[in-house]
Amino acid sequence: MVTAVAGTVLIAAGAFWLSFTALADLARRSGVDVGQAWAWPVIVDGLIVVATVAVVALAGQRAAWYPWALLAGGALISVTANALHAVVAADADVPGVLAACVAAVPPLVLLASTHLTVVLVRSRPSEPIEEVVPEPAADIPPRFRAEPESAGRRLVAARLRAEGWSNKAIARHFQVAPSTVGRWFAARGDAPDEQESPKELTA
Repeated sequence: MVTAVAGTVLIAAGAFWLSFTALADLARRSGVDVGQAWAWPVIVDGLIVVATVAVVALAGQRAAWYPWALLAGGALISVTANALHAVVAADADVPGVLAACVAAVPPLVLLASTHLTVVLVRSRPSEPIEEVVPEPAADIPPRFRAEPESAGRRLVAARLRAEGWSNKAIARHFQVAPSTVGRWFAARGDAPDEQESPKELTA
């Protein structure tokens, strides 16, 4: 990863320098003051770098169209300007199309290498998180395992028991097995009650 990032940064720096010198010379030929000509390639190629970072950062979001538009515009201006400079400054014995194609390579490489650098930096593998595996509960005795019934049902069952309901009547009321009701009261420390109550007989 470090080697790939370092290589792409080096290539991007070389492409930026070639494009910078061509655009700065084109700005001077176009009447821009010599002391200010350096700012024009910084604006054009700098827009490519900033827009590329923004495109990767906003990937998948609705606002990503704007950096994409800036990226396309900056790349188009840079490639066109480099090609025009090559046509103007090339030797007479070099075809203009060939000079333009050669000059268009640095801004395109700058675009590709900048995007690749940002992608590599964002896709660095994170440190693995140690997974916590819960201890198996197979060796826990059944009487110590949590009951699926809620505490509210147990409280209602206790009130029914206080009113004289038997375990079987309470079990029919909650549609559970009588042994389940027995475990509820065993957890509370109540004595088992398996006899039918008058309320149950009339139910």
